[in-house]
Amino acid sequence: MDFDRVIERHQTNSMKWDAVSTRYGEEGLWPMWVADMDFQAPKPVLQAMEQLVEHGIFGYHTIPNSLREATTSWLKRRLNWHVREENIVFTPGVVPAIHHMIATFTKKGDGIIIQTPVYYPFYSLIEFNERTLLRNPLIEVEEGHFTIDFEDLENQMKKGAKMLLFCSPHNPIGRVWRKEELEKVAELAAKYQVLVVSDEIHSDLILTGKHIPFATVASSKGVEIITCMAPSKTFNLAALQLSYAVFQNKRLQKEYETRLTKQFVGVDNPFATAAAEAAYRYGEEWLEQLLNYVRDNIQYLKEWMKEHIPKIRVIEPEGTYLVWLDMRALGMDAKELETWLRKEAKLALNDGHIFGTEGEGFARINLACPRRNVEEGLSRLYAAYIKRK
Repeated sequence: MDFDRVIERHQTNSMKWDAVSTRYGEEGLWPMWVADMDFQAPKPVLQAMEQLVEHGIFGYHTIPNSLREATTSWLKRRLNWHVREENIVFTPGVVPAIHHMIATFTKKGDGIIIQTPVYYPFYSLIEFNERTLLRNPLIEVEEGHFTIDFEDLENQMKKGAKMLLFCSPHNPIGRVWRKEELEKVAELAAKYQVLVVSDEIHSDLILTGKHIPFATVASSKGVEIITCMAPSKTFNLAALQLSYAVFQNKRLQKEYETRLTKQFVGVDNPFATAAAEAAYRYGEEWLEQLLNYVRDNIQYLKEWMKEHIPKIRVIEPEGTYLVWLDMRALGMDAKELETWLRKEAKLALNDGHIFGTEGEGFARINLACPRRNVEEGLSRLYAAYIKRK
């Protein structure tokens, strides 16, 4: 795979490229924001979808058993996680899946914990379902290294929290949680009977260390856990809207499936299932090449920032292709930073404050793109920095 190849995405109804001016209220922005890649999916995935096009009939569709087998095989091979095929529930996206979990397993007013700054749809999921938001901010224990404030996590659980939305690897910080951290979370969740919904959509995108599925730790601690995963981030398939939840508890799974049935929620897209199965069966070599390319982009970003704008601190991710940038030393408040990035740098990053108040002064940059795209974004940033300086 030639990851250096620049593929034109304008006028393809791309949210990242075609909707950026609408989203940010400014023309001429260079988009390095939403979490999709500027790379083609693996060749076997494209071939699987081409076969469907050649067949030419797109009637009502069922999920093939072969996808279940490919999925469990992938989890076993990549994560050493032995999942039963019957414990998987396919869903049309992780965010809709979590919405239905909140609606199924909590009641109006119940407390739900999130570990901020965190993936911003979590806030909307809690608000729209009329649940109570409980914050457990991450803490920076040493420069560039964030972890969980376990004392505060216990305090939030004591307030009667019913659910913890756990992000692993963490977005936007990029932490890949260690086993001892997962064990502490599991012990507290078991103690206070808090259901853990673990968003592990980035679990294949590990840059250093290894991803440990929370369920493999939680099961021995007596924790109720539901794991949300998808091939979408891994293989750049977000628009196909296929994800899945892995259940440990059959009663909870039955309750959840009943709700989805009553809401007429399901996966009915043959392109999604064919692409996912091809990715899980034949996409491993492509993924390893991708990870190496992203690692190189991150290293380039670190060295470039150190040389040109040392005031911006790069929080090196252990997982994901997203990098958390600490821009607080530039001396701007959240609104000033937002305006400067748009109007002066002509750069579309994810503003840190949308991930929570703890993200003010930060920004998230997407490095799953050809090096030339990274260079263009950084050149714009530097021009604005020199002008301000």
